[in-house]
Amino acid sequence: MKLIVNAPINSLSFGNVSYNILRELWKKGTELTLFPIGDKVQMVAYDKVDKAFVNYLQKSANERFQTIHKNTHCLKLWHIMGSETRYSKNQSLFTFHETSKITALEASLLKLQDSIFVSSNYTKEIFNKNGIENVHHIPLGFDQDFCKTNKTYLKDKIHYGIMGKLEYRKNTVRTIKTWLKVFGNNSKYQLSCAISNPFLNQSKFESELFNITEGKHYNNINFIPHMATNSEVNDFLNSIDIDLGGLSGSEGWNLPSFNATCLGKWSVVMNATAHKDWATAENSILIEPSGFKTAEDGVFFTKNSPINQGDFFDITNEQMEEAIIKSANYAKHPNPEGEKLASIFTYENTVNKIISAIEAQP
Repeated sequence: MKLIVNAPINSLSFGNVSYNILRELWKKGTELTLFPIGDKVQMVAYDKVDKAFVNYLQKSANERFQTIHKNTHCLKLWHIMGSETRYSKNQSLFTFHETSKITALEASLLKLQDSIFVSSNYTKEIFNKNGIENVHHIPLGFDQDFCKTNKTYLKDKIHYGIMGKLEYRKNTVRTIKTWLKVFGNNSKYQLSCAISNPFLNQSKFESELFNITEGKHYNNINFIPHMATNSEVNDFLNSIDIDLGGLSGSEGWNLPSFNATCLGKWSVVMNATAHKDWATAENSILIEPSGFKTAEDGVFFTKNSPINQGDFFDITNEQMEEAIIKSANYAKHPNPEGEKLASIFTYENTVNKIISAIEAQP
């Protein structure tokens, strides 16, 4: 198969998805024309990468202007805003969307695509309700760079972790403050926070951290700097007993919580958006949302913007507190149903579905 791919390759979530899809395309022997978004490939995070795969990407990018053809299908992985550019006649967009509605501008851009791929059934329903056709639900998979380390980390403590960009949508500040209210300065418990956000300037980020602790000293919380490689991330996920990143109010998949669950950890998960596509009462600690809250955060989701409007799901502070207390009972216990997700959701399946949808186009 010949395919043009226009995608970011970096250490962020979008880059991780692109990397895993490209790796499966390489395994299938796809004749690839690669246009990296931003015109650069950042592979530092992928410290377990096969050199032959790197060579494949490099060759595909270096020869892109020689191998491009107007009749070759293009797969773009990107945000709705910015998806209007294309390299050939036919293009499929793999995108992620978090709010409860789409704007007129977003609808206009989506209608330019020949096919749209989304990892969340929730997003598919929202697009369909707004007259967007040719939308395919295609789940993501477990990253094969992650595995059990079989190390002993904090044997005599219950170790909580929260990973993902510090963001209002993800309830990061609320979650950590609630945990500190319940377990702060209790030596039986530890919380590790990997919440760096490259889109926030340093002063804003430090201000948010001060808001979390309110200037108080806690001896059982630590804030982890940006982890540069997947091996570091893998070690972090293996070290925790309970993941709190699933308390996010809206997700396109939630890679950290999903990967943690696949590794046999227990994640406290709001039963909404893309979480409903992989989290169940058997493999996660599910919390039902209490309602909605506006998506407006003044940073990434702003009032009167032509994009990113609508609501996120929400839960009460009491629900969050009860869920964190309840989750302690799951620590150190195996999660066999969670581990099964690694074989149910694979990037091989993701790519097979993408190819099938592309080949089915008229």
